[in-house]
Amino acid sequence: MSPRSTVAPLVFAIGMLLISMVSYQCGASLAKHLFPQVGAQGATAYRLGLSALILLLWRRPWRRSVGERDWRALWGYGLSMGAMNLVFYMSLRTIPLGIAVALEFTGPLALALFGSRRWLDFVWIALVVAGLALLLPLRGQMHALDPVGVMYALAAGVGWALYIVLGKKAGAAHGADAVTLGTSIGALLAIPFGIAHAGSALLSPALLPYALGVAVLSSALPYSLEMVALTRLPARTFSTLLSLEPAIAAVAGVALLGERLSLLQWLAIVTIIVAAAGTALSVRRPMLAEPLAN
Repeated sequence: MSPRSTVAPLVFAIGMLLISMVSYQCGASLAKHLFPQVGAQGATAYRLGLSALILLLWRRPWRRSVGERDWRALWGYGLSMGAMNLVFYMSLRTIPLGIAVALEFTGPLALALFGSRRWLDFVWIALVVAGLALLLPLRGQMHALDPVGVMYALAAGVGWALYIVLGKKAGAAHGADAVTLGTSIGALLAIPFGIAHAGSALLSPALLPYALGVAVLSSALPYSLEMVALTRLPARTFSTLLSLEPAIAAVAGVALLGERLSLLQWLAIVTIIVAAAGTALSVRRPMLAEPLAN
């Protein structure tokens, strides 16, 4: 196999992951505007419920033979997706989007650290840690952050790590249908919370365009693109590349929600982007010896 034919799938997978992250944060910003009407629980129900419906109508997974597959990984993937989305939106009620994603990123960061073997991997991870330290308001301002919101964001980080590990297994067993089935399972977890909190407000026709936008931008599109990346990149590489997520979230918060960042936090964004770029450039060598999952 030529180097070009080996590198091309990596570039494609990284591109899909970048698009999914931008889409995800735009959807999260839009979802936050729904909180006054249906709450974080209702926004989560919109997001996963409508995403599952869109994906089911598009993919129609019932047409394919079920056979002997890893259903435990699929259910774990779906439940971790539902729980991750719910607690992340709960955190957005009281803390800024960029800070919430930075805290949530501790899950993928830990996963990347546990899977690292080369000294260069630890250089990129150290840069990510430095960036997160600058991004978070640690210098006498932590009291300004709602502790409950912080705990929700950290819980979302645990869900994110499980989503990566189980999503890779579910994708290998179920292919592209893993996203559709996993999102449907996540919706089964989230919708009861949304109904309990928002009730009949979820049926408001005026909210449907926003809800559809959240569903497409935050779940249907990014999760489909992420599955492409998950099945073509090692979990460590996927996790470390996600270091761009806090930076993208911070920019989305400024542009779409009017949130403000200090000079140190902007420096953190640059640090995290450098770490993500370094990770992407160093993927090639180990991946040449590792077969890609199709």
